Amino acid sequence: MTKNSNSRQYDLEDRTFNFAKDFRRFVQNLKKTISNIEDGKQLIRSSGSVGANYIEANEALSKKDFLMRIKICRKESKESRYWLRLVETNGLPALEADRDKLTKESQELMNIFGAILQKSK
Repeated sequence: MTKNSNSRQYDLEDRTFNFAKDFRRFVQNLKKTISNIEDGKQLIRSSGSVGANYIEANEALSKKDFLMRIKICRKESKESRYWLRLVETNGLPALEADRDKLTKESQELMNIFGAILQKSK
């Protein structure tokens, strides 16, 4: 996929970048317990992987490669949502609100990548 084929793809690149940045901010605000540290590492990996794989999809060498990268994006979005459910927010309203926002964004990205897969078949 090239830049000229669809300029909107770069809006999604920005969105996935912001997704990863928002997760990093969220993790920084968590209480530093053993479980939060380990789950936070997973959150950072999976959220960053969404954008990295989307960039790879835009540079895919074949349609098969593109579809595989988009599937990985969807999978990593889903995994990010899973790790969000595991972290402890200690009932802090601000962290709960952030988690809800990130959970919603994870779901929206899953839906977007699922739609890309359906339209690309």
